[in-house]
Amino acid sequence: MASTTDVRSSPESSTNLPTVPATAGSGSAVRVEAVSPRATGFDNQRYLREQTAAILERVRQFNNKLYLEFGGKLLFDFHAARVLPGFDPNVKMRLLQQLRDQADIILCIFAGDIEKRKTRADFGITYDADALKLIDDLAEWGVQVTAVVITRYADQPSARIFRNKLERRNVRVYCHRATPGYPTDIDRIVSDDGYGANPYIETTKPLVVVTGPGPGSGKLATCLAQLFHEYRRGQAAGYAKFETFPIWNLPLKHPVNIAYEAATAELRDVNVIDPHHLEAYGTTAVNYNRDVEIFPALRLILQKISGRDSPYQSPTEMGVNRAGFGIVDDAACQAAARQEIIRRYFRYAGEYMMGLVDRDTSERAERLMQANQLKDVDRPVVGPARRAALEAEEQAKGHGGIFCGAALQLHDGRIITGKNSTLMHAASSLVLNVVKELACLPENIHLLAPAVIDSISRLKRQVFNKNVSLDLDETLNALAISAATNPAAQVAVDKLGELRGCEAHITHLPPPGDEAGLRDLGINLTSDPRFSSNRLFPG
Repeated sequence: MASTTDVRSSPESSTNLPTVPATAGSGSAVRVEAVSPRATGFDNQRYLREQTAAILERVRQFNNKLYLEFGGKLLFDFHAARVLPGFDPNVKMRLLQQLRDQADIILCIFAGDIEKRKTRADFGITYDADALKLIDDLAEWGVQVTAVVITRYADQPSARIFRNKLERRNVRVYCHRATPGYPTDIDRIVSDDGYGANPYIETTKPLVVVTGPGPGSGKLATCLAQLFHEYRRGQAAGYAKFETFPIWNLPLKHPVNIAYEAATAELRDVNVIDPHHLEAYGTTAVNYNRDVEIFPALRLILQKISGRDSPYQSPTEMGVNRAGFGIVDDAACQAAARQEIIRRYFRYAGEYMMGLVDRDTSERAERLMQANQLKDVDRPVVGPARRAALEAEEQAKGHGGIFCGAALQLHDGRIITGKNSTLMHAASSLVLNVVKELACLPENIHLLAPAVIDSISRLKRQVFNKNVSLDLDETLNALAISAATNPAAQVAVDKLGELRGCEAHITHLPPPGDEAGLRDLGINLTSDPRFSSNRLFPG
């Protein structure tokens, strides 16, 4: 790492505040370190051409009626964007937009995920809210959802409310029960008591895209139930799977494929050489354990539905995945994927501390780190953040409290740090220091109006009986208010958009206000698995 330059900056306000433990703060130092920015490794246009042609060829293969299961995220695929630098998170939506005149969209969501309020981490919203957001997002792209399917429905109260909410907004909703006998009792599965018990979803286009807010949404079962009904109606139709990861024509231990394992540690997904593909064609292809394990049963189901031999000899052949052909700089993708493995390690370590995942999940992520000879400090922002926390502790000269550090890497490679104090959280000082650096503002310029800080602090202390230290959400609000009278603050606000896609690390698990603010800014955050307070209840 290049040599370090310290740029001193004074606290944001001289307002008289009561002395409180340093649990959140005004980073009084901006550390600028030069790190090479990552290169572009993926060509979206090449991928679009390859993937579109492959899908249309598959539609023709099945008499112009194809049910295409969309694996992964249809919109905002930030995992793919992180491991394939240059990948457009919405490139799949761009593809679908090109095919919208030929495609119906079916959105699946598992009733159990609605009931347990499963959350999508990158947005911090539940799966049912994400499904509503997806319907709105598709509409903004000019694509309408044909129907929503609540899968494995068992009259769960939350699922009933979700259904009512959609139907009263004129969205067609279907409820599919769990398929009895799946996956071993083929005769029962492919019968009126199995797939036939679920209502048929009317579609009119040659391509039917079946998607969902996350894994386990019931997309495959919905596709197969539709195939059963299509054949009963005299329509020969086909099934295929739109995949991105693992990338079948990359090596098994390629970092991009290992990053997929790290991302699905909670699901226990493991990449394997597809034995069915190797046996049928004598060539090596990478797939993952669940698809490989279920393929023999799936092939029998397809044969039972159609009354003829399965069109596929392997799960890899069943997929439509041209992502590997979009890679134009393998070294850049390998480097980016290694960083994603480290991110996932931090994420699962933090979720274990919060009780969200079990020990095995966090250990699986740690083993992937070890197997790829990676250390947590190989993430460029980790070391600077930890040094910032040590500096905060040294400056406190024995004063009690928990000292937090934060660091952010700009797109040009510079790393800037912040640390906590009695005035604001480490995340708050970090963002203010970053926008000052981007705006080339003098060190002694105060971005936040003292009167605004004083007003918020008194409200928190006297009314809410809370620590006066400002979290990032509060700081951003204070910055926006200050911009009305302070031109420097307005310049800083204008620079916030440049933080999207930047990498950051905090030495403690972020409280809700910091996490929400960083997420809204589009920053890729990791944190050490340590709590920023000794209090059990964050309020």
